[in-house]
Amino acid sequence: MESMGSINETLRDDELRAVLGKLDSQRDKEVFGLVCKRWLHLQSTERRRLSARAGPHMLRKLAARFSRLHELDLSQSLSRSFYPGVTDSDLSVIANGFKSLRLLSLQNCKGVTDAGIIAIGSGLSSLQSLDVSYCRKLTDKGLSAVAQGCSGLRALHLAGCRFITDVLLHALSLNCHSLRHLGLQGCTNISDSGLADLVNGCHQIEFLDMNKCSNIGDIGVSSVSKACSSSLKTLKLLDCYKVGDESIISLAKFCQNLETLIIGGCRDISDASVKLLASSCKSSLKNLRMDWCLNITDSCLSCILVECRNLEALDIGCCEEVSDAAFQGLNGGEVELTLTLKVLKVSNCPKISVAGIAMVLEKCEMLEYLDVRSCPQITKAGCDEAGLQFPQSCKVNFTGSLREPDVLL
Repeated sequence: MESMGSINETLRDDELRAVLGKLDSQRDKEVFGLVCKRWLHLQSTERRRLSARAGPHMLRKLAARFSRLHELDLSQSLSRSFYPGVTDSDLSVIANGFKSLRLLSLQNCKGVTDAGIIAIGSGLSSLQSLDVSYCRKLTDKGLSAVAQGCSGLRALHLAGCRFITDVLLHALSLNCHSLRHLGLQGCTNISDSGLADLVNGCHQIEFLDMNKCSNIGDIGVSSVSKACSSSLKTLKLLDCYKVGDESIISLAKFCQNLETLIIGGCRDISDASVKLLASSCKSSLKNLRMDWCLNITDSCLSCILVECRNLEALDIGCCEEVSDAAFQGLNGGEVELTLTLKVLKVSNCPKISVAGIAMVLEKCEMLEYLDVRSCPQITKAGCDEAGLQFPQSCKVNFTGSLREPDVLL
């Protein structure tokens, strides 16, 4: 204890913090805090991330102990939600106690209302990321207060917030010019005019999730592609049935850095526009989901596979016109062609057979997941009989429901 005392007398707080900063693992940092009360206090004030389930009383204690916290995760899982969960009074404590907070996650906190979110907007001016996905009581009123009070906001996730309208997009456009990630999945009241308004002020959007935003069409997507041409990397438009060729042509013309595009269920999209996209984004495109794009044919798929040399994941499920002929181009002309595909989904493609899969395997040495469910010409017995050699780590889904990589979910 005498040596401990001499260390404490010799080392200043900033020197102890320097020691703490050299520790890599969270476990080592926790052990640091067990030495004495002073070291525990320093370890606590230096902590940047915390996941918790706590009421107002405990949150006040946490705020006093972890005074410089940057990230707070209060999300609930659907399978283990607890009642009543996070409440508006909890958010008031957070707004008053965690003044350095930059990231706040409240996913599935269903008890939260506009009153609590307004407190967040008023109290946390340094907030950069907010996730309120599936907080279904929230409206434009509460989230507009966040847009006004947190002008440095870079990420906002609102999946399942069905009451959100173009009013919020207008508030974001006016106040949050650094916005880069925006999740609007299932926000069915968002329209083309709201998107056009949004990108008037937000030109740096990299990630935009509009899955199941059924009122979005070509005008809105084209507005985004023009305004965010250099920044846009991920665009999700699952089941946006109003989206057609005009959107894809606009993306091809303006967004050469596009890495992930989800257009599953956009049934009016045709070969010509997707070919243009494949040519324009041949170096950047990594993930393409186009299941239920019923107009896609062999020539389009062949173009994608040959042009997009960095493609890692491709979903053409239920594209019923696609056949083995789409893969024949892989073996012609450019002999050294090797595909970077890790995920390939061809479920419910009745014209693709074991022969087509054999052609794919010749060029896809990195394949990790292959979905051939509901392909009547492809069975495990047929693949075995043909002597198909799948990569060692490749999972093949013939009839079951293997867990699929997050890349296309």
